[in-house]
Amino acid sequence: MIWSCFCLLLCVHCDIQAAVRMLSAPEQVHLSYAGVPGSMVVTWTTFNKTESTVEYGLLGGRMFELIAKGSSTLFVDSGKEKRKMFIHRVTIIGLKPAATYVYHCGSDEGWSDVFSFTALNDSSSFSPRFALYGDLGNENPQSLSRLQKDTQMGMYDVILHIGKDFCHHLPGGLLIGDEFMRQIQSIAAYVPYMTCPGNHESAYNFSNYRNRFSMPGQTESLWYSWDLGSAHIISFSTEVYFFLEFGLELIFKQYEWLKKDLEEANRPENRAVRPWIITMGHRPMYCSDDDQDDCTKFHSFVRKPPAPGLEDLFYRYGVDLELWAHEHTYERLWPVYGDKVYNGSADQPYVNPKAPVHIITGSAGCRERTDRFQPNPKAWSAFRSTDYGYSRMHIINASHIYLEQVSDDQHGKVIDSIWVVKEKHGFSSWL
Repeated sequence: MIWSCFCLLLCVHCDIQAAVRMLSAPEQVHLSYAGVPGSMVVTWTTFNKTESTVEYGLLGGRMFELIAKGSSTLFVDSGKEKRKMFIHRVTIIGLKPAATYVYHCGSDEGWSDVFSFTALNDSSSFSPRFALYGDLGNENPQSLSRLQKDTQMGMYDVILHIGKDFCHHLPGGLLIGDEFMRQIQSIAAYVPYMTCPGNHESAYNFSNYRNRFSMPGQTESLWYSWDLGSAHIISFSTEVYFFLEFGLELIFKQYEWLKKDLEEANRPENRAVRPWIITMGHRPMYCSDDDQDDCTKFHSFVRKPPAPGLEDLFYRYGVDLELWAHEHTYERLWPVYGDKVYNGSADQPYVNPKAPVHIITGSAGCRERTDRFQPNPKAWSAFRSTDYGYSRMHIINASHIYLEQVSDDQHGKVIDSIWVVKEKHGFSSWL
């Protein structure tokens, strides 16, 4: 009898230890660029408070010979369950450009799996390769396995996730967010995963999004900018135009930040080094989907006043390429401004275009499936597809960018591609 009780207590003790280890084990590991040359941020989650440590080393060298320390913050979800988690952030600095590092994160109470990443090259002559998409969700993540394989093959330097379905706004949003972050770990733990907020992140004033991600700057990842290769990349929130209950002032605060950032990027000495200006935001200015979304209307909130719309601002400061999602389709536009087409020429519309180029890439796969198109689109619509898929972008140099669309439905076939070629950048290039 005594022996039986002892064995039972031992089993209970072992179960408690196992539960503690599980709560202390890092999960949802993802990378982001800190915006400073030679840097990378590692972010992860535990459900117990532990130390925040990354051990790392050069591939082929002594494993884990270097150590970086960070900190964690307690995040309490505002839902009924008030679930608690600790979000850990460690910034690694002093990385050698283009060098590959092996790392794991956590503490002596629990370590993650071993991952690797290649430090970004901070040279303006670097030719970075991107995967870009929006609306990839926890349910029906159609393109995820193909993106995982692409990442394992070393096809991308950076991932751009252009909003939506990180943390769904239905009941159970935090649990869905946990599962989604676990899913993307197979990509995001290896390649910087740069984001912008979408409409499904809106619950409790975007608290899940603001707490889970670690983008550059001091704006809780809502809007920020960074440089890579010959491009200045700006991420912003279209959601400030739609969730006014969180503060009308956010529209003006973001607008002033965008204006200041664009002014700085257009200083002659800056534009000479990073001539491409690329933006990414969730809800498009234009689209031809058959769903009555904001982008189907001439007076789109994102484009036009009475709120300080962004089309004139982006045009005035010579934004070259605008990346969008939200519509569960792929659509490429001719160069467009003010609802009118401004092709470079009849034969070569994307060679020295006279207005920004727009790409909508929101068909990666989510619970709402793909959308339908209007049968008769406006003149600015150049190519459309309802296939599940995602986009790729390669910034070749100061004058050439290559973009293509991959169809997951057609087993990875490239169904659309363009070269954007510009001999001159800035507002004067439109004239």
